[in-house]
Amino acid sequence: MTRSVLVSGGNRGIGLAIARTLAAAGDKVAITYRSGEPPPGFFAVRCDVTSTESVREAVEQVRVQQGPVQVLVSNAGVVSDNLLMRMSEDEFRSVLETNLHGAVRLTQAVMPDMVAERWGRLVYVSSMTGVTGAPGQANYSSSKAALVGLARSVARELGSRRITANVVAPGLIETDMTEGVTAKRRAQILSETILGRAGTPDEVAAAVAFLASDEAGYITAALLPVTGGAGVGI
Repeated sequence: MTRSVLVSGGNRGIGLAIARTLAAAGDKVAITYRSGEPPPGFFAVRCDVTSTESVREAVEQVRVQQGPVQVLVSNAGVVSDNLLMRMSEDEFRSVLETNLHGAVRLTQAVMPDMVAERWGRLVYVSSMTGVTGAPGQANYSSSKAALVGLARSVARELGSRRITANVVAPGLIETDMTEGVTAKRRAQILSETILGRAGTPDEVAAAVAFLASDEAGYITAALLPVTGGAGVGI
């Protein structure tokens, strides 16, 4: 079955890998992007997930182009690192607006169609730091931890309608976002990673694709770490 998929922040890194993996499996995949030029091969919609109106317009464009969204992958995210004692309210709030509230806006926008069809897949891209915490990332870690509570609440609300909601938590993944990780911090993370290496966007995409599949129909409210064993037991 060809499904209508929306991947937020699907223009690069993990989001782009997810979009390519799902498209390769035969899905119709739309992506959102905030700036720059989107990659070719997808229906791309410029969207600011911090704006309810922008999100609603993007979801409507996807509905017209390829049908109601059946699979939502909420991936759009930002970082704004600073020690908490030096972090401004705006620095904290802006990260939550994108990473958490953006996911909420997207979910609310696609829920009516999923409920009407009595089927859907919601997958939220969190982070290992949402479980372990990280120095200088109180805002980012908080926003990513909150996605677990969001997914599990939504799972309970919509489970009777065959809609699942799950979370993928990547560890250190080789993307543009992790290029700014200091050598010292990178070495620390790798020393705590059982497999002793960073992951790839394609490895995260494989986990997302599974949770979005029919085969994962009995999995909901789950947190799936894609960390190479980092944070095991926490």
